[in-house]
Amino acid sequence: MPTPFIPKSFDPPRTLKAKYFYFKVLEDSIAELDFEAVMSSQKRLQSIFGPDSEWPKFNMNIEENIASLKAHKGEFELREAFAYSVFNESKTRCLGSIYIDPSQSPNYDCDVYYWIRDDSLALEEELYKTVLNWLQKVWSFSKIAFPGKHISWEDWAKELKVV
Repeated sequence: MPTPFIPKSFDPPRTLKAKYFYFKVLEDSIAELDFEAVMSSQKRLQSIFGPDSEWPKFNMNIEENIASLKAHKGEFELREAFAYSVFNESKTRCLGSIYIDPSQSPNYDCDVYYWIRDDSLALEEELYKTVLNWLQKVWSFSKIAFPGKHISWEDWAKELKVV
């Protein structure tokens, strides 16, 4: 039987209040704010999940976004994967998202993808530090993969072929 992604005793946090950010479970209640953030940075985000990723498509609509958000919330409730919206401190503007997935490689505890909207890129390094600290201290992950960010897609492909 495979080792669970997270221990049964661990209660995944639903929110995080940090210095520059507020994280909240990705769900359909924030669909309009999320959709605006995604589409504001659509072109750059197309490689967030890999060089062949087409998400978000140029013609994505709000209904497709709502369906995606509901799917992420379902994964969260089933403890399969954990996605969060990243808001500004006042919780009025969606700045991006974070996705915490079981690792595709046995060399890591989890694979993490994150993005921040184009007009907030100055906060990207701060978001990375916040996520890394949170995953290490609260989630107790020690080996965290950031494919496409701190591991190139080329190196990540090699990592996955080795296993």
